[in-house]
Amino acid sequence: MRLLRATSILCALAAVSCAACNRADVLPARADEVARPEDVLDFWTLFRQNCSACHGQNGQNGPALDLANPIYQSLVDDASLKKWITGGMTGTEMPAFGQSAGGFLTEKQVDALVAGMRKNWANGAASAPDEPPYAANLPGDVKSGEQVYNSACVSCHEKPNAQISNPSYLALVADQALRTITIAGRPDLGHPDWQQVRPGQPLTNADVTNVVAYLASLRSATPGQPYPGHP
Repeated sequence: MRLLRATSILCALAAVSCAACNRADVLPARADEVARPEDVLDFWTLFRQNCSACHGQNGQNGPALDLANPIYQSLVDDASLKKWITGGMTGTEMPAFGQSAGGFLTEKQVDALVAGMRKNWANGAASAPDEPPYAANLPGDVKSGEQVYNSACVSCHEKPNAQISNPSYLALVADQALRTITIAGRPDLGHPDWQQVRPGQPLTNADVTNVVAYLASLRSATPGQPYPGHP
């Protein structure tokens, strides 16, 4: 009798255990479960966690490049975007985010950022036939660049709060970044692009290359320190 009773209890416990197991198998995932950082592939989550502090909440109005600018999106290729996100940009404040370069983002996450930028900000924009290329393919001439700067840029950039010729500013921005802004502009800040900066006379590839060479020539070898000749 006791044996039968004990057997009945064990069977009942086993049935409850199996029911619990089966129930656990069909329970939906909890809504408040947090995904592992490397498993996050949502563009807006990745962008706001890693990019928005410099590039703005929606890719605009940040201290860094206007990523939501359709002209920029038509200018830069996927390989360059992936390169800068993964490895950073030397000579600027842009750090490396890819795991292969010491960052936290996987290759899939970098690809998700590139794809998200295209989906949200490219807006079908296509390069104009005479648009200067993204990367320089000509040697720059400093003297010619100074002439272009004085004719097309200085009217805005001579103002104290917009002096891009300041050596301290130039120490924080790479030649490629200068070139990109000169071509694509910063519409979020009212900066015209290569077609609008000089009414009726768009900047040519040589113009852009030369003005970047001129600005690069103004960089100080000792940024942030007392300059030669100063007390």
